[in-house]
Amino acid sequence: MANHLSLLLLLLFFSSSSSSSSSSYANLIIEGDGDLRLSETASLIPLADAERLIRALNLLPKDATPESRYAGELAGGKKRIVERSFSLADGVPVEDLGHHAGYYRLPHAKDARMFYFFFESRHSKKDPVVIWLTGGPGCSSELAVFYENGPFNIADNLSLVWNNFGWDQASNLIYVDQPTGTGFSYSSDKSDLRHDETGVSGDLYDFLQAFFAEHPEYAENDLYITGESYAGHYVPAFASRVHKGNKAKEGIHINLKGFAIGNGLTDPAIQYEAYTDYALAMGIIEDADHSTINKMIPPCEAAIKRCGTSGTDSCLNAYSVCNSIFNSIMDIAGNINHYDIRKQCEGPLCYDFSNLEELLNQKRVRDALGVGDVEFVSCSPGVYRAMLTDWMRNLEVGIPELLQDGIRVLVYAGEYDLICNWLGNSRWVHAMEWSGSKDFASSPETPFMVDGAEAGVMKSHGPLTFLKVHDAGHMVPMDQPKAALEMLRRWTQGKLEKASAKKKTFM
Repeated sequence: MANHLSLLLLLLFFSSSSSSSSSSYANLIIEGDGDLRLSETASLIPLADAERLIRALNLLPKDATPESRYAGELAGGKKRIVERSFSLADGVPVEDLGHHAGYYRLPHAKDARMFYFFFESRHSKKDPVVIWLTGGPGCSSELAVFYENGPFNIADNLSLVWNNFGWDQASNLIYVDQPTGTGFSYSSDKSDLRHDETGVSGDLYDFLQAFFAEHPEYAENDLYITGESYAGHYVPAFASRVHKGNKAKEGIHINLKGFAIGNGLTDPAIQYEAYTDYALAMGIIEDADHSTINKMIPPCEAAIKRCGTSGTDSCLNAYSVCNSIFNSIMDIAGNINHYDIRKQCEGPLCYDFSNLEELLNQKRVRDALGVGDVEFVSCSPGVYRAMLTDWMRNLEVGIPELLQDGIRVLVYAGEYDLICNWLGNSRWVHAMEWSGSKDFASSPETPFMVDGAEAGVMKSHGPLTFLKVHDAGHMVPMDQPKAALEMLRRWTQGKLEKASAKKKTFM
């Protein structure tokens, strides 16, 4: 079961997207005005299934018992956060690494514990603190730790190889398994599942408060919030919560400088409309397909609008109606890897991350991390379904205020990703209304140079930058690790800027 879920929609979504589009219509009815909507019975199915799926996968385990060093110190509210140093590198002393794993007891939950990794910078504790959030919703950040921008990569024999382009080369790096039920995070109470960004961002803000209380030596460092895929929702919501807390002088002041979204889902109305244009431009569909599938866009837009003003059922309806666009494209595309259209899927899940489950289920690794009997699952369908009502919400709406207050925003996207393609991301960034929007739109497009070669093309004005990364799919740090590290380094140093006046064309 764990292997089957090793890439449950990888770092984003569409648990039903890979199936035929006919299944998407199974529970749809057509109203008199031509709009599509879910039948009332069908709209309740995803959430009704959530508890059964979670129990089946042991994500709310009956006996969730991390080793006593965690469980005992967290019990009864004695401590909110407990961590330990560890080493997974053979022959390297624990004290030489600055690698930590921990559990945080969520204060606004009944019995939830959030698992995290913390990797000190390989160069200086004065480097910025960067927190990474993997999407899903419900996919573990361990996917990024071991396959993207963490200190290690997993070799075929399950040994760990140093990643020369890990983001700990330029930052003190935190990965969090969130929301509750993701990865090693767990609860014994199903009410601790989160259903929206208010719950998610609140938990993350509480975590940062506890983290900086435990590590006051990092509290004054610059902080950057980063993430990928469904983190296009998490990241701006989290940044807004931190900014709000700072303004209200809640707890420890957090030195938030910026946030970055990689191949994210942020403004669904604009991004779903871009699917057909991207697919046509990349030769995935033809003109006739483009015209046919585009007829689904107006019902999608109407459904998203209702989601923004109504409640649960309307948001579930929007999820189903709009994903018929993506499903129809995939019916034509066949076995294409929708995370990297240059490739075919390797099996039903497009990538093979089974080494991750095998590694994290080794006794020596579990002992080192202190996770006890909490079962690791790469991606949780229960968390995914619990967040379905959040899916079609527009998270762009909170970003202009952050830009106005000088919080720097980087939106980047690999050019060969279909599911969160660069075109849709570029369009919502350009459509965003803020004081610098006209100047951003008219600013020149310039090459992003790495080692004398063009690694991407970007556009910047003031605190806002958009970067399209060449030769990369959905997971930019995995496909272009050197360029991704250089992007992070320059951005956090305020040096991600125009390299020449040479014009490029996005649209």
